[in-house]
Amino acid sequence: MPVFDVYQLLPITPVRAEGRYLWDNQGNRYLDLYGGHAVISIGHSHPHYVRRIEQQLKQIAFYSNSVINPLQEELAERLGRLSGYPDYQLFLCNSGAEANENALKLASFLTGRKRVIAFQKSFHGRTSGAVSVTDQPAIQAPFNTQHDVHFVPLNDIQALQEAINHEVAAVIIEGIQGVGGIRVPDDQFLQQLAALCEAHGCLLILDEVQSGYGRTGHFFAHQHAGIKPHLITMAKGMGNGFPIGGVLIHPDIKPKKGMLGTTFGGGYLACAAALAVLEVMEQEDLIAHAAQIGAWLIGELKQIPEVENIRGRGLMIGLDPQPAFAGLRQHLLHRHRILTGEAKPHTIRLLPPLSLQEEEASFFLKAFRQSLQEMGKPETSISFQNGQKY
Repeated sequence: MPVFDVYQLLPITPVRAEGRYLWDNQGNRYLDLYGGHAVISIGHSHPHYVRRIEQQLKQIAFYSNSVINPLQEELAERLGRLSGYPDYQLFLCNSGAEANENALKLASFLTGRKRVIAFQKSFHGRTSGAVSVTDQPAIQAPFNTQHDVHFVPLNDIQALQEAINHEVAAVIIEGIQGVGGIRVPDDQFLQQLAALCEAHGCLLILDEVQSGYGRTGHFFAHQHAGIKPHLITMAKGMGNGFPIGGVLIHPDIKPKKGMLGTTFGGGYLACAAALAVLEVMEQEDLIAHAAQIGAWLIGELKQIPEVENIRGRGLMIGLDPQPAFAGLRQHLLHRHRILTGEAKPHTIRLLPPLSLQEEEASFFLKAFRQSLQEMGKPETSISFQNGQKY
């Protein structure tokens, strides 16, 4: 039976990982500056993370949400304290898409409305409601397009004012757009957005699935703007590779039995993984570290003339090589064994573990400059296994 062929695959097969590095089945080592779409927050195979999961596995690995699970309460307490939201409530699920589905459902339950405002170039997941508020028609089946969704340009307050009214259940926005190309909402725009939601009685949903968990130098990206949304969704960096997601829910929103539910969400192993992540983040001061090294890295990248529009916060960085260097990401992978991300058409995304060290960032910068020089000389282009030249 073949695997359903839906992914564009890089030609490497990782078999081991540690810290900020991957090793493939040929023994080659790669510097990982992408973390599997910002998932690896504390580093691959962190010893504390491994111990936490191993210990839990020996005790009890799973039971459903029909019994008391003290790990959920422990996770909620620590997450509330570290995130700055101790008075909010936590609903646990399995992924970012599921978190966004539940946030949208809550907003509709509470307001009795169904219209949603989202933003151009957004990405919120691939399940039915989440993909309907994702600005990518190519991944929406007809079944997904029946929702009442209106897209407006990011950072366009006039367009938002024209779209929002008393029929809107929610406005959903990413703390920083990831798949859309590391597009940062202006702080003032977020502040005005929060005020408009209050004025029209609709809920503000902050999708922090990729931009949260310390990646931008605050626990959540929206905290740079000093706002407090009604609902905050999380996933990727939350479990450092173990599937888990969650929704932080405003204290004024009262739960009802059966309102939300999940079989696997918040299971014992997932909670152990998520607790390990928070414990390491706190012990190693990773949020402050991400802010510091990210600011330094952005400053260094801005001194390179061949790249344009360098943007982001902390260790969520996007940059656009000039058209002549459109193959830069592949060149970094094959020539220098550095793994980065992309956003169409040619944006390079940097989403490394928050524990990235200065010497590793310096190695990347040296390789980056060398790649630009190599790509600028046609006689130095090289061929790889797939026959392409870079």
